[in-house]
Amino acid sequence: MKKKKLEIQYKELASREELSKEDFELLKKSEEARERAYSPYSKFKVGAALMLSNRKIVTGNNQENASFPVGLCAERVALFAAHSQFPDEKINTLVITASGSEKVLETPISPCGSCRQVFTEFEKEQGAPMRIILASGKGKILVFEEADTLLPLSFFSNQLNE
Repeated sequence: MKKKKLEIQYKELASREELSKEDFELLKKSEEARERAYSPYSKFKVGAALMLSNRKIVTGNNQENASFPVGLCAERVALFAAHSQFPDEKINTLVITASGSEKVLETPISPCGSCRQVFTEFEKEQGAPMRIILASGKGKILVFEEADTLLPLSFFSNQLNE
């Protein structure tokens, strides 16, 4: 059996200054949302901000609960809120930031598997790529031009009937 590696394509930016004005605005909105996160148990705050095709910005943050793991990730809070308020709009870009309880993170966090699955379904449903930007507090930024890059070999609803 021949083993093959899956490659994940992304662009790495060294600092915020390399972002476009629009992406920088989303980054700031995700940081503001992060500070409003409800994370009394883990003390790990995550914020997300997304830009819709109508230019509206929707934010979300992680919401914990004493009965782990019934909380929600910031990414899904933002995506579900956007879809409930603007069901016909495409999601152009989603920015995700996080901070630990004691310090600024040096590397961007990676979305969990559940969030990645939601990304790919939204992207497939809208028929257009959804950019994902992962930013750390110390400057390193990863830009993925398509959400499905984060979940190779995705599972889709059409496979339920096969």
